[in-house]
Amino acid sequence: YTAQVKGVGDQFFNVKGMLLLQGSLFTANEVKHNEQVAVIDDNTLSQVFKNQNPIGKILMMSKKPLRVIGVAKMQSNMGMSSTSLNIYIPYTTAMNKISGNQKIDSITVKVKDNINSTVAEKDLTNLLMVRHGKKDFFILNTDTIKQTIESTTNTMKLLISCIALISLVVGGIGVMNIMLVSVTERTKEIGVRMAIGARQSNILQQFLIEAILICLIGGVTGILLSVIFGFMFNIFMTDFMMVFSTFSIVAAVLCSTLIGVVFGYMPAKNASQLNPITALARE
Repeated sequence: YTAQVKGVGDQFFNVKGMLLLQGSLFTANEVKHNEQVAVIDDNTLSQVFKNQNPIGKILMMSKKPLRVIGVAKMQSNMGMSSTSLNIYIPYTTAMNKISGNQKIDSITVKVKDNINSTVAEKDLTNLLMVRHGKKDFFILNTDTIKQTIESTTNTMKLLISCIALISLVVGGIGVMNIMLVSVTERTKEIGVRMAIGARQSNILQQFLIEAILICLIGGVTGILLSVIFGFMFNIFMTDFMMVFSTFSIVAAVLCSTLIGVVFGYMPAKNASQLNPITALARE
């Protein structure tokens, strides 16, 4: 197995919002005394230890034994599903017993909910400039990344909504044309039904139901194809998972019904207003 070993502080798990699944996290005292302990992630648990209890197991790293004391999981990964294996050890252990490298690669800072992240970023930049004397670092603000992702997502939603609206209108016009042709071809049938006592409301209801059924069949077919495509996508693409929304499925069915009512009304109205005598006389 190939895993990424990260030297971190005892507050790392809290800052990253990681959830403890088993065992315990290492303490400030263990960090201070270069303890050879490790916390693994859920991917390491499932792939390396599988059905075993990992607590107390020994991992060898650069010929140094590391005792597993806990299992932690990232609560949110921005919708991405990661399969990488991660092992977390005290940064002092990594520096003094594993790599020998005394450099700190990065510092992760968690900002309180009531603090503006932009202001915090500016203050951190000023602090590091004072400490370093020059700007030999860069700051990555995850809140800015989140806002960029949200902006891009909203733009994509708007674009997809416009495409969906155009598709619905075009599809609705197609249904309306089909129903108009159906009314023309069944004029004599409509005349016979009216002659034997069918009311205008009965004819209107019949053609409206037909239009709604056509749209519902199309909508359900589209939903089934989407579900099949989603399952196939999730099988072959493990880094990004498609999630099925019950609300979206219900909305699709309701939209199909609405399109059937809106675009099927005019043909149904035309059929219900036919003169029975004229309808019977038409070939």
